[in-house]
Amino acid sequence: MELRTPSPNCSVDADVLAHGRKILRSEAQAILQAAETLDASFCRAVEMIKACTGSVVVTGMGKAGLVARKISATLASTGTPSHFLHPSEALHGDLGALRRDDIVLAMSQSGETEEITRLLPHIVVRQIKIIAITARAESTLGRAADVVVATGNVSEACSIGLAPSTSTTLLLSLGDSVALVTSAMRQFTPQDFAERHPGGTLGRQLTAVEDAMRPVGQCRTARPCDTVRTVFARPLPARRTGAVMIIDKTGWLAGIFTDSDLARLFEHRNDAALDAPIDAVMTRQPTTIVAGTCLRDAVAIMEVRRLSELPVVDREGRPVGLLDIVDLVGMVPAELLEIPLEVPGAAAA
Repeated sequence: MELRTPSPNCSVDADVLAHGRKILRSEAQAILQAAETLDASFCRAVEMIKACTGSVVVTGMGKAGLVARKISATLASTGTPSHFLHPSEALHGDLGALRRDDIVLAMSQSGETEEITRLLPHIVVRQIKIIAITARAESTLGRAADVVVATGNVSEACSIGLAPSTSTTLLLSLGDSVALVTSAMRQFTPQDFAERHPGGTLGRQLTAVEDAMRPVGQCRTARPCDTVRTVFARPLPARRTGAVMIIDKTGWLAGIFTDSDLARLFEHRNDAALDAPIDAVMTRQPTTIVAGTCLRDAVAIMEVRRLSELPVVDREGRPVGLLDIVDLVGMVPAELLEIPLEVPGAAAA
């Protein structure tokens, strides 16, 4: 399909859009077809990887090699030890990275990639099992492999039918499927994922609430019998919080009193309440989060319940800290922090 160069003044070019949609549909159709033809070989590949006591060494050349690097990273981050082996570098010393208890996952659409076929005898002689993701079990790679997850013959989506596109999309999708199904069979948890992703946005979302909360020693606290005036006359902690946690004599969280609650007392000119025990105006049984919970889940609760502060308690209900929305800015994606200002009664469970 020959496309003219779109005019810089044209906001929508019908031909360009049509061509883009055709490519997407072509690649999507190939994935759907692969899903329908997936067979027992996929199950054997997953079982082999799950049972592997070494590493899954992923290899590929060219565009397939770039996909192989990504699949290796996905395996490693979802519970399966893995690294990438460049097929050419392997023949110049990197074969030493292979161990007898490893598995090689080789990716090549044709199954005849020269660098891969030259590598195969050196893997076989080491008695290392091979899983191939390739078009045909009859290819050189397919014949050398213990298991073949077949992509089948595909037509590339590019206009000249040559540039790896549909084929690499299939390699990527099948590699992801193998990695993620294996991860599920290992019962890989969000906590396991967090341990492998301590940095970046994902790491911050999956960190435990203790890493973002203000410890109870840095929070404003009060006894149920303290008056509101007395509580707010005390020196503030080093970092101001938007709520006071009321802790009873047993050490349990009895309630919470927020700055918004104080503002409402002034709004209604309820001066008498300032000299009454704070437990008369506090929110009883406030929403809390248990220590050890992922920060992402805590933020979701704050959003749904329209909270600006969320007490963190241990499993017995004793407060250990407080999450304050001000502290969360920059720690989690902005879209998760679209929490409106606290509304009356929002602190209640």
